[in-house]
Amino acid sequence: MDFKLEICCADLPSLRAAVAGGAHRIELCQALEMDGLTPSAGMIEMAVNSGITVHVLIRPRRGDFVYSEDEVDCMIYDIQMARKLGAQGVVIGALTPEGNVDLQACHRMVEAAGKEMHITFHRAFDVCRNPQEALLEIYALGCDRVLTSGQAASAEKGIGLLKELVAKTKSFEPREGCGVRGSDFHVMPGAGVTPQNAARIIKETGATEIHGSLRKNGHTDAVMVREVISRVSSAVG
Repeated sequence: MDFKLEICCADLPSLRAAVAGGAHRIELCQALEMDGLTPSAGMIEMAVNSGITVHVLIRPRRGDFVYSEDEVDCMIYDIQMARKLGAQGVVIGALTPEGNVDLQACHRMVEAAGKEMHITFHRAFDVCRNPQEALLEIYALGCDRVLTSGQAASAEKGIGLLKELVAKTKSFEPREGCGVRGSDFHVMPGAGVTPQNAARIIKETGATEIHGSLRKNGHTDAVMVREVISRVSSAVG
């Protein structure tokens, strides 16, 4: 089974380490102490020029995922910026005050990304009211994947729900008019991923992608990146 390792990078040393370690893709952000915010245009351009696939986090502030109209407008501008700078994807998410997917806001963001960009729905999913219903709505929006810990403190602790969600995607019907997003849809475990647990998470959930920051001394560590790739590859063949 082929799998993809996505590394969350919030600074340039982490970007370099992810590339050196052989990561398949990065989620680019800044301010991880705030759980990640939209990176600068300079960071996006440098990441794109590094040669790795770049998905840009679109999140204008820390806190909840219930956004005002002005904040959604800001996210639309940031998506357009990432698109112009050559990023291959964006990472989005918005909820209503009731804990449902904000379909109107997310539809606007998907439209702004256009058909050529990949779209991940981020861990706003982990605080949504009904994960099974939200998964269907996110798929119907045209997203490629959802990043989730299975609504638990870590992906390892959320294996039960993650397995259910991965299984549910097997019944999804092919989509028309989604450009690069096509019919494939991935549940991507993330949160607390380490070289020691990555293979178990992949094997027990049936996921084909996994997400982590794999940091040492505050930055992504290339050795840890290589170790995750090696251990998962050995475990799943």
